[in-house]
Amino acid sequence: MIHQSTSGDPEVPEPDPLPYGPRPLWDPEAIPAATLIPLRDGPAGLELLMLRRDTRLHFAGGMWVFPGGRIDPEDYPNQPAGPMPTEEELEAAARVAVARELAEEAGIAIEATTVRRWSQWTPPPNSDRTADLVRHRFTTAFFVGVAVGDTDAVVIDHGEIRDHRWVRPRDMLDQHAAGEVALAPPTFITLEHIAPLRSPAEVLAGSPGGRNGPAEVEHFSTRVGATEDGWAALYHGDAGYDSGDITMAGPRHRLWMDELPWRYERQVR
Repeated sequence: MIHQSTSGDPEVPEPDPLPYGPRPLWDPEAIPAATLIPLRDGPAGLELLMLRRDTRLHFAGGMWVFPGGRIDPEDYPNQPAGPMPTEEELEAAARVAVARELAEEAGIAIEATTVRRWSQWTPPPNSDRTADLVRHRFTTAFFVGVAVGDTDAVVIDHGEIRDHRWVRPRDMLDQHAAGEVALAPPTFITLEHIAPLRSPAEVLAGSPGGRNGPAEVEHFSTRVGATEDGWAALYHGDAGYDSGDITMAGPRHRLWMDELPWRYERQVR
């Protein structure tokens, strides 16, 4: 929850009572990637830039996403010291990658000093059962940053990216609930977290990366649970997270995706 200071400036939110999630942040068995949530003050308040991927793409085809992609070798400011990049090297490369991806996919820029870490997302470990899925199993750093310049001058390639829009988070969630747009779970939950905030300043103030960096970034390392009544993605803090038993009594931190509207449950301990 964001609290307002007497000066009118947004204060840092109270710490989340849930744990930060599994460590390390970067799964060495997944492809490192980075995503940026571009922010701006729109006519009706906070807006985010979202892009629609071509329906023929194997990965996230037809979905509305934030700009991003895999981290390329050229994104590392310095050559990694060892065969596996360190977390510090990955974090530095991820910041370069999000600026590059925003320029490539949308033709706009960000204010580099505003880029903050938001979260980390890693898919279920059992998603590597086939070689095809291994190629598309990403561990992804999410960032937030303020777009600069003419933010309406978005340029897409009409190939991989077919459409774009600056949109209020709640409007996109409402369209998803109505079946009008497709979202991936990380996008949906990110929109849920940002929807109560009113401005880019509040988003930046609420970003863990704006306080103490990746050490306090929440890691959504996903597990899947199912019963005859439905299925859900499970995250740290959920009673069934370690065992995969979705029926276990206790705290809930899960996303039900068996039907629309999706239901995100996050109950503190």
